[in-house]
Amino acid sequence: MKYQSLKERVHRANLELVKSGLVVLTWGNASGADRAAGVMAIKPSGVPYERLGLDDIVVLSIESGEVVEGSARPSSDTPTHLHLYRQFPAVGGVAHTHSTCGTSFCQALRDIPCLGTTHADNFYGAIPVTRQMTDAEIERDYELNTGRVIVECFEKRGIDSAQIPGVLVASHAPFAWGATVEKAVENAIVLEFSAQMALNSFALSPKVLPISKALLDKHFLRKHGPKAYYGQT
Repeated sequence: MKYQSLKERVHRANLELVKSGLVVLTWGNASGADRAAGVMAIKPSGVPYERLGLDDIVVLSIESGEVVEGSARPSSDTPTHLHLYRQFPAVGGVAHTHSTCGTSFCQALRDIPCLGTTHADNFYGAIPVTRQMTDAEIERDYELNTGRVIVECFEKRGIDSAQIPGVLVASHAPFAWGATVEKAVENAIVLEFSAQMALNSFALSPKVLPISKALLDKHFLRKHGPKAYYGQT
C-alpha cells in the first residue's frame, strides 16, 4: 500500500481514542495528513472500533476530496476534516469525539475557560464554542459547514489555531487538532480533562476566575514557541 505508514498511524490513533475513554460506539474519528503527498487518511463511516482494521482506513486527496486508496466509505465527518486541513495549513491531524465533559460544554454553549495550569500547558486560553448553525447550514452541506463555522469562530475571535488546538461545536461535540495525528489525540485528551476539571471547579466554587495572564504565559510558553524550555531537546 502506497500510504501504509500514514494508515498505520491513523489506525492506532483511532484506537487510542477508544482506549482513552473519549469514544464509545462509533461516536468519533481521527484523521492524519501527509502534506507532502497532499492526502489525508481517516476512519471509515460507521465501522465499529472493535472491527476496525488497517485496510479499512480510507485515504483521500486534501485538494479534491476524492478517495485515492481504500474501498470503504470515509467518515461522514470527512468534509469537516478536509476543511480544517485546507484552512489551517499547520495542522497534520484532527480528532473528533463526543467525550462527556467536552460535549457538555458544547451543549451548554459555553467556552471551556482556562482555570489552571493543566489547561494552560496545552491551550493558550479558553477553548471556544462556535455559534449555532443556521437551518440552511444544517440542511445543506452540514459537515462542510461544520468546518466553516469552526474556521469562522477562530477568525472572528482572532484565535490562533496553533495556540488553541481545539474547539467546541455548538450543540454538537469537540474537535481537536495538532501537527500530527498523535498530537491531535493528545489534545483531545487534554480538552476533555480540562472540561472535567472546569466542571468540578465550578461545582466547588461557582465564581472561580480564569488563571492570571502571568501564569497562563508561563505555562504555555515554557512548552510552546521559540523560548520553550520544557522537556528534552
